[in-house]
Amino acid sequence: MQTSTHLYRNQKWDSELPHIDSLQTLVLAFAARSFDANDMIWQQLKATYPNSIIAGCSSAGEICNDLVYDNSLSLAVTHFAHTRIQFASAAVIDTNSHAVGASIAQQLNEPDLKSILILSDGLLVNGSELANGLLANLPSHVIVTGGLAGDGADFQKTWTLVDGMPCTGMVTAVGFYGDAVKIGYASKGGWDLFGPERNITKSNANIVYELDNKPALALYKEYLGELASGLPATGLLFPLALKTEADEEPLVRTLLAIDESSQSLIFAGDMPEGTVTQLMRTNLDRLIEGAAKAALQTLTDTTSNEHLVIAVSCVGRKLILKERIDEETEATLDALPSNTKQIGFYSYGELSPTGALVCRLHNQTMTLTLISET
Repeated sequence: MQTSTHLYRNQKWDSELPHIDSLQTLVLAFAARSFDANDMIWQQLKATYPNSIIAGCSSAGEICNDLVYDNSLSLAVTHFAHTRIQFASAAVIDTNSHAVGASIAQQLNEPDLKSILILSDGLLVNGSELANGLLANLPSHVIVTGGLAGDGADFQKTWTLVDGMPCTGMVTAVGFYGDAVKIGYASKGGWDLFGPERNITKSNANIVYELDNKPALALYKEYLGELASGLPATGLLFPLALKTEADEEPLVRTLLAIDESSQSLIFAGDMPEGTVTQLMRTNLDRLIEGAAKAALQTLTDTTSNEHLVIAVSCVGRKLILKERIDEETEATLDALPSNTKQIGFYSYGELSPTGALVCRLHNQTMTLTLISET
């Protein structure tokens, strides 16, 4: 396995792109949403890597090694010596997120499938249903990780790369095949519960209408106080914990939008009626500690010559950490082997297994996928 990372900023690359084009080369690109209008850069990558798989998505901040950037493109080029890779994509139409997940799984599912990296449109997809559709159509041993594309704090438009070009409304995936590839994964938050528990008394999929039989939006605004005027963006600072019997730890759900007319809250994943939820908050040190813990949990193989870690962190963490944002990405690299290169993006949702390899949608976490090859 041979990998290198590069940054495109101010209309130039920070280093020369390697000439390692092949059917076993993966080119990962994470860029600011405005790069969908930069046709030149995508044509350059397609010309440099005509036989490689080019995958990626828009972001709310680009990660390249230990630093976080804005208005840039972060790139990783990885050539696998003994691992086969394959690309898949499916269009999101209306509310068919489960069917999209099933389609991706069916396109990639072969006997030697080891892992799938999902990069999805961040606004049109129900991440919970996407994960459920994948799981229902894959063997239990397949590791599924990834995230939902971002658009800064604007929540207007996201894209993923299909045929090397930005496309809206698409879910994409890369499958990794064979015994040589080693995949480590983890997802950690650093958020604390506060306030009383609330029952979700009326909801539909990812939309919550009532908490304890009260209008959900009005109740949520009471907690935010003056910050309520900045919704939905300020909702990133106060996610909800979703408590289900199936999970040892609560799932974190972040707010995507509000609807004043129905007094509802719209989240990135399902909020089932009848479940219990609770507000969350954090401090900066706890978030950074969570990132380091995630990195330590990914370590499955320290003997490989090279490692690539794909970091998917939530835009809410970026808004909270502000000028300390680089400490999060520094913490992950410090906890990993010295031969690790890091690339990633700030997202609208993270995908990673919980117990028993059950992939779930997470919000407000640092989610890591560590790839190496023997």
